[in-house]
Amino acid sequence: MSLDYNSLLLAVGFSAACLSLTLFGIWLTARSEKFLLTWAVSVLLVVADVFTYKAYIDAPGRMLGLATFALLLLGFSTMLGAAHQFTSGRSPLPRIALGAGISLATTLPPIALGYDGLGFMLENSFAALLLFATAYEYWKGRAESPVPIIGVAALYSATAVSFVLCAMVLALDGKLILGHAPSNWAEDLSLVTVIACMTGIGALSLALNQGRLAQHHRRNALTDALTGLLNRRALFDLHGGTPVGAFTAVVVFDLDGFKVINDEFGHATGDEVLKLFAEDLAANLRPTDVAVRMGGEEFALVLKRTLPETVEFTAERIRTAFAARRIETETRPLSCTVSAGYAFGSKEGMSFDKVLSAADKALYAAKRGGRNRVTAASAFRRAG
Repeated sequence: MSLDYNSLLLAVGFSAACLSLTLFGIWLTARSEKFLLTWAVSVLLVVADVFTYKAYIDAPGRMLGLATFALLLLGFSTMLGAAHQFTSGRSPLPRIALGAGISLATTLPPIALGYDGLGFMLENSFAALLLFATAYEYWKGRAESPVPIIGVAALYSATAVSFVLCAMVLALDGKLILGHAPSNWAEDLSLVTVIACMTGIGALSLALNQGRLAQHHRRNALTDALTGLLNRRALFDLHGGTPVGAFTAVVVFDLDGFKVINDEFGHATGDEVLKLFAEDLAANLRPTDVAVRMGGEEFALVLKRTLPETVEFTAERIRTAFAARRIETETRPLSCTVSAGYAFGSKEGMSFDKVLSAADKALYAAKRGGRNRVTAASAFRRAG
């Protein structure tokens, strides 16, 4: 092996080590992104493989050969698991077990038996397959952020092609026994490709993760932590600056006697009541509807492309479903009711604040009328 090859190999090792430390450091600050830890481990395994392979180059032997095969294929299998974890949020272990199990069971026996040439052909082939599979995992998740994810998939594919070339050169040479590490133009090209692609993959993946974290923080800022519904800020972000048309309705709900529930049964029971009502809201939504917790015991629905009878039916269904609930507490079963008021926009378009205010007035009318009922804002009711 030439000094240039050894230098490239060490460059791969040190670059991968830096990437692994960076990934681990980012994971420590964002532990919800578990794929970062899996990915950091996969890169660390590749680092260990680089330095083990360097030792094998200097003193070829079966034990070092087995170690370098095992570390590389286990590292790439773990990389595949990390990609699956990133795109699906599921455990990486099945992918790791499948990739490592098949590749190691196929590649280790030849080198253990002394057929290192055959072993290197198989190792490069399976390394390419694992990298292509990793690229495909990212490709499947490209809808999340097409440009960077397609870029990552392309770089993994390019790295896989470099391993294919290494396998092809060895196969064309036809030597089942080498007695030393492979030395050819494909090996040199592969190292250069790995250095370039690893840099690109690291940069794109870290940028992609930062984008995902930013979206996660924004989603948290727009979500009510107790019920999982959107919050008041999200409602006004979605509709505050848009005129409300004649076929869009806003329904405001308020739980009846909620302060008494908190005082008599405690805030934990009150929270449970709020979550159960949120479930009833969510269960009666169409894909175009938006459900929001406005604050306290007040909720709202925005229904688009709808008619007064549909709004009335939806609000009544939610009201009756909630009234039929029996909530077990430490003292006695509890039943609750809810009042609702709704209003429509206009043909000319009406400000969202004005429609919401009209729905609030209808809600107050429902409260004054005896509670546990749905009331329309008469000034905004359209003829059926």
